[in-house]
Amino acid sequence: MTYQEEFIHFMVRSGVLTFGDFITKSGRKTPYFVNTGNYKTGAQATRLGEHYAACIQEHMPEGIDALFGPAYKGIPLAVSAASALYRNYGRDLPYCFNRKEAKDHGEGGSMVGYQPKDGDRVAIIEDVVTAGTAVRETIELFKHVADVELCALFVSVDRMERGTRGCTALDELRQDLGIQVYPIVTIRDVMDCLYDCPVDGKVYIDDAMLARMEDHLAQYGPNG
Repeated sequence: MTYQEEFIHFMVRSGVLTFGDFITKSGRKTPYFVNTGNYKTGAQATRLGEHYAACIQEHMPEGIDALFGPAYKGIPLAVSAASALYRNYGRDLPYCFNRKEAKDHGEGGSMVGYQPKDGDRVAIIEDVVTAGTAVRETIELFKHVADVELCALFVSVDRMERGTRGCTALDELRQDLGIQVYPIVTIRDVMDCLYDCPVDGKVYIDDAMLARMEDHLAQYGPNG
């Protein structure tokens, strides 16, 4: 089983990837939902970091000086990914994250952990990107921190839905910001992995659910 397939099974078992009737933050009705807020144990954090680390190692085995996790959901992602990169691949990358409000006492500043410096190549670790707002906020944030290169964005799932234009939200980030974007899995990977294939004895994507997911992509995908 590939690390991508293992990650899909892990999301299902963790109650992070669920199927039914949902409404996304953008107001779209969707037959599936990814809620990374449901990760809540040490074992899950360890496994999650290993999947991010595998994706980082596959796509960028070098060329990264630090990991950044946007507050709040990105914080445990960056920490667990950095830990797994060291444990599994011997890469000891520093990590940092931002405060929602800049600290005005002590050492001050808006950044916690590693303090990025000019010339650093920084990778952003995020959960699921819908409109790319957090990424654009991160770019604006770093303008006031250091002259870094935001070299890549790693996310857990690419929903493969269009953003404000005809292409997907992740493709918009690639085009508008010139940043490399790497999802651990895409929603197509999820469909291929789980269709008619049980996890712990339960089939999550049967013919009916597959049809609903295909309809959703036909309506909201880049060609919808």
